[in-house]
Parts: sequence; structure tokens; C-alpha cells
Amino acid sequence: MLTNTPPSSPTNSAPDSQLAVAEALMILLRDTTTEPRPDIQLEALTLAVSADLPVLLWGEPGIGKTAALTQLAASLDLPLTTVIASVHEPSDFSGLPIVGDDPAEQGVPMAPPDWAVRLVRAGKGLLFLDELSTAPPAVQAALLRLVLERRIGALQLPPGVRIVAAANPRSSAADGWELSPPLANRFVHLQWTHDHEVVVRGLAGTWPRATLPRLDPEKLPEAVDFARRAVCGLLSARPTLVHRLPTTETRRGGPWPSPRSWDMTLNLIAFATAAGSSREVLSLLVRGTVGDGPGLELLASLDRMDLPDPEDLLADPANAVLPERGDLRQAALDGVVAAVRTRPDRARWDAAWALLVRALETGAPDLVVVPATTLASLRQEDWDVPAAIEHLAGVVSLSQRADRAADRVARVGAKAGR
Repeated sequence: MLTNTPPSSPTNSAPDSQLAVAEALMILLRDTTTEPRPDIQLEALTLAVSADLPVLLWGEPGIGKTAALTQLAASLDLPLTTVIASVHEPSDFSGLPIVGDDPAEQGVPMAPPDWAVRLVRAGKGLLFLDELSTAPPAVQAALLRLVLERRIGALQLPPGVRIVAAANPRSSAADGWELSPPLANRFVHLQWTHDHEVVVRGLAGTWPRATLPRLDPEKLPEAVDFARRAVCGLLSARPTLVHRLPTTETRRGGPWPSPRSWDMTLNLIAFATAAGSSREVLSLLVRGTVGDGPGLELLASLDRMDLPDPEDLLADPANAVLPERGDLRQAALDGVVAAVRTRPDRARWDAAWALLVRALETGAPDLVVVPATTLASLRQEDWDVPAAIEHLAGVVSLSQRADRAADRVARVGAKAGR
């Protein structure tokens, strides 16, 4: 008997074909590339990763912290292991107790989680501890040994594993906690913000490329010596900065100075020096390790270390090379005047005037006013006025007239306000 067989409906395979088309579209959307692009945040991050120091990225939700670390892991050819700290128990980081055949003889070993075992087997990797600010205090305590000693239970992570964490400020974190001081003091804290140009270009298909800094092998001994002199010089002059626990809970959850964080700072200065990193990058790293106040003091002392020796400037003022930056040039000239005051004689006094003329010819005139005024006060009765002063007389006179005019304006304004 013949039966009518309904023709197959073209819609039977339509869902599969549409999913394939959707997958093809998603592949095209994920098809992006990278390019070298100056980015001080990314450079600071890669420098800290290169120095094998734990880094904590602070930033508002949705600004690309996770995406940056994913791209960093891909660029460095490191397997990325993401662990959401807030959804784990303390035993997940300290190890789970496993009873063996004879606990009285062998003890009870602490078994590590599977992600730690995978990192050990790979021998390298980027361990990303996400949502750190939503981890409760008990979990933060369990993370102390992992971050500092790289141990999870009885397992030691290999040297090829780097640790980077991310956190949202408490005001924008879901049920957030302040970071405990012991955990906060183990990280280099970097404030992560978005650059609209980077975002726009990235959405168009091209993101910045993360690369490890190139260290100059010939600069390594010099970099270590420079870093040690910088940190030890500051702490010798300012011993109260060796350890200063902040008084507020919020600031304790950020960078603050301690022997541990100063050791991290020393390492970062050495790496930045060997890599030829910019001052902006070094500023992010130093302030992110010991805090803004101590960090700025250290940066200022680094500037003073780069100043030319006043005696070298006095020895050959005609060919002296002065710093380009105004504040550093002012400090160099003040140092020369101080050297003349410490050991005054006619030849050194004349050389200082010649140096001020050199500074006038190669930089901003207002920078020589204070040194010239101070140097003039050091003149002794039997010292003739050098011809070089004629070049500076106009600048000093103009500055004095400007100061007097400013005083008159201030007095008039004060009377008008009464």
C-alpha cells in the first residue's frame, strides 16, 4: 500500500546551521591583533611580573583588568589559571587534610587543589587571583603563605609561576572587605584605569601588546648598586620610614612601608634601571609598593642622586652640563652655591658666577635669581666683582622689580577687601 511521505522540512536542520553561522560570527569578533604601544600601566605590570613580585590591580568593575591579564598570559606564553578567591574556602589554599595509612607515624598531609597540581606539572604559569577584595578575612589569611612563599599545602609552586591579583575598591565590590595589612603588604599595588584611546582602538580589533622588559646585561651590577644606594640612603636619613603601619583600616589595605615592601622596592628600582624604564613607570611601582608619601620621598632622592657633582661643575663651568628639568637644575645650582659657602675662596666664587652665566644661557632665567642673590652675599671685601655679574644684573633686577610689584598688588588687594 502506498503512503504519502511528507517531504523533509528544511527547518529540521536550521538550528544546527544557524548555530554554525553564529559560531563563525563569534570567531570573527574574537579575531583581534596586538601592536606595540606605549602604556605605562602595562609596562609597570610587566616589570613587576618580570621581577617575580606579586601584583594587585585595583580598579572599578568592567575596565579590563581580566582582559589585560588574559592578553598578558598569551603574550608571555604562560598558561592562565584563574581562581576566584571569594568562592573558595580557606582549606582550598592551605590544603585539605588527607588521612594516610598510619597517621601516628606519617602524619596527616595537606593535599593541594587540582589547579595547583596543574601549575606544578606545567612548570610555569600565570596564577590570577580574582575578586580579592570580596574574599573574607579567613580566606585572606589562608592566602598569606601562597602569595609570599608560593606554597599550597605540601606543594611548592615552581619558580616559573607568577602571581597577579585583581580587586575592586570596597565601594564598588560585591559585599567587599578591606584587605588585611599582612596580605596587602605582600603586593605591588597598581591602580588600573582605562584609556579611552586604547579601548576604542581595541574594540576596533587592535590591543596593546604586553611584553617583558628588555634588561641590559651590562647594566645589571650598576642597577643593583644604584637601587641599594637609593633605598639605603633614604632609610639612613629617614629611619622612621623603615616601618610605618597606617592608622586607618582603608590605608592599611593598600601599599605601606615595611622592611618587606622596601625590599620589593629595591628589586623594582634595579629592574627599572636595567630596563631603562621611564620615571612615570618607576613612580607607579614605587608608590604602589611603599605608598605615596614614602614613594615620593624616594623619587626625590633618586633625582638628587642623578645631580652632577658641584665640584665637577666648579672645575669646568664653561663646559658644564646642567639638568634640563627646571627643579633639578635649580637643585644643582643650589648645590654649587652651598659648596662655595662650605669652602669659600676667590677662584671658586668666580667659577660659580661663570656657571650661573652658563645656566642663564642654556635655561630659564628665573632659575638663577636665588642662587645669584645668595652667591652675592658670600662676597668678601677683597674680592673684585667679576665681569660675569653684568650678564646676571638684568635678570636679578627684573626679578626684584617683579617681586615688589607683586607685593604692591597684594597690599592693594588686602586694602580693597577690608
